[in-house]
Parts: sequence; structure tokens; C-alpha cells
Amino acid sequence: MLEIKDATYQVEDEGKIVNIIDHLNLTVPDGKFIVITGPNGGGKSSLAKLIMGVNPITSGQILLDGEDISKKSITERAKMGLSFAFQAPVHFKGIKVVDLLRLAAGEKISVATACEYLSKVGLCAKDYVNREVNASLSGGELKRIEIATVLARKTKYSIFDEPEAGIDLWSFQNLIRVFENIRESMHGTILVISHQERILSIADEIVVIEDGKVKKQGPKDQILPELLGTPSAAKMACQKLEGGDQ
Repeated sequence: MLEIKDATYQVEDEGKIVNIIDHLNLTVPDGKFIVITGPNGGGKSSLAKLIMGVNPITSGQILLDGEDISKKSITERAKMGLSFAFQAPVHFKGIKVVDLLRLAAGEKISVATACEYLSKVGLCAKDYVNREVNASLSGGELKRIEIATVLARKTKYSIFDEPEAGIDLWSFQNLIRVFENIRESMHGTILVISHQERILSIADEIVVIEDGKVKKQGPKDQILPELLGTPSAAKMACQKLEGGDQ
């Protein structure tokens, strides 16, 4: 179980201390597909980076299976079973897709196994397994390759930060199918930061974060109708291919 207790993340802005995450409490149950949503600037992406250790926690605790990981490094958290996919996937000039998947898996998996991971994210394996991970790949292709690396790691907790950001509509439709497949065959906990109603609709639970705090948390069937029940919330949930968050 992943638990966030009274967590605060502060930054300095023009000489003032600003709480990006403000005494936030959240429990993420095991084996669930959880979607975190909310208005831009509310702290969603900052929370994801706080969990992974990209952002340093100012105060409070992050517990993974009962162990305090608040001061642990990104590498230590990764070894404990956390995976993280950024909004904008990193380019690795000079490395092939198959080698990237081997790095993610932590072993020299066969080309056939690498192809299985690519197939799971909707890529024709023979066209991609020996491609270089560079600017010749589209945003949608890079997103799916990054998701494949997360699958290859087989970690207990996988975090995806706005996977729909910066990709075209065609790639988005493919991305939705990938997450639907992950949802059906997942082993572990999936945590997705997203505005998209299509992704919200396949969640087990939805968490709404606003002003650095959890405003709502509950089953999809309870929370999604509430989000769609007001004009502002409906607009938030239905945004198409919006840019990043804090």
C-alpha cells in the first residue's frame, strides 16, 4: 500500500514560500487502477514527482508498504517497486528500443520478449525493436515505448504523468486502447495523472486534487458523475490533448 501522510511540498516564488502540495493525505490501495485529476496548477504532477522522489518532500511522510521512503533516492524507490513515466519521454540517442527494454527489465531479455512488450502497447514489433530511440519517433510512439519499458520493469506501483500530453488524436485513441489492455491484465497498482474522460472512465478509483489537497476520492461510479455534473468540471474532464501541469 502507498500512503501519503500530511505531505507538503514548498517552492520559493519571487521571495515567497508557496505550498504546491499542502498537507496532503492520500492512501492508494493495492491492485487498483487509480486516476488523479483536477484543475491545472492544482499539484497533480508535483504529487507524482513527490512520490517518485523527483521533487523533495518538505514535510510529512510517504510510506511504501509501511516503510517510510520520504528521504530515499529515486534509485532506491525504483528498486523498491516504483516506476515513473514522464509527461515528455526522454530521448536516448544511440540506444535501440530493444536495449532500452532490456535496461528496464534489468536483464538481457530476448528479442521475442521485447517484441511482446511492444505488442502490448500496440506497436508492430518488427518495425520498432531495432529502431533508435530518438527524434525520428513521434510523440505517440515514444509514449508507447515508454509505457512498454514500465511494463518490462514489472513493478508493484506504476505512475504515468499525463500520458496524453502532447500527442495527436490518432495516437491518443491508440493510447486509450493500451491503458484498457493494461487495466484488464494488470498485476500491481497503476496510478495515472490525467484530465481525459476516456481514461477516467476505466479507473477503479478517482482522486481529485485541487490547491495541493485531495478534494475528493472514491469509486469511479461515484466521482465521475460528480465531475461531469457542473460546467467547469465537465470542461476539465473533457479537455482534449491539453498541455502539462505543475
